Amino acid sequence: MQIIMNDDFFLKKGFLISTDQNLLDFKMIYKYLSDDSYWAQGIPSKTLKKAIENSFCFGVYKQNVQVGLARVVTDKATFAYICDVFILPDHRGLGLSKWLIQTIMEHPELQGLRRWSLATADAHGLYRQFGFTQINRPERWMEKFKPYQSLKKEGERS
Repeated sequence: MQIIMNDDFFLKKGFLISTDQNLLDFKMIYKYLSDDSYWAQGIPSKTLKKAIENSFCFGVYKQNVQVGLARVVTDKATFAYICDVFILPDHRGLGLSKWLIQTIMEHPELQGLRRWSLATADAHGLYRQFGFTQINRPERWMEKFKPYQSLKKEGERS
């Protein structure tokens, strides 16, 4: 893979990407995903906590304050699904999302995977830089989808 972003450039500016789950700022992550994202609005706190605990998370930090995240759901052998990718608005436009995806794609525990996937409504250009394309043979893919709002309503009925 071609290196797009230089780690030293960001490190010298006080940025860091870490997979240490102890560094994650759950309150910030929950607020952003539940209130501001288009893909996870209304996610229950318990659901997000469990998702984070069972994912390979990459936190982006500026001087020890979290400013971004990506989760990778993976078996670390054959498949990885990248999700919940965001950089807080005050830190966008600096190349952090490119650096984040590059860091994920280069991570030693994620090498040799047969398939990577993700879903996006607005960041196709970012992911194309890393070799992502539209799904080949979408007729072979299926999903079962329940928006968080409908899950919340089901829980209220119980």
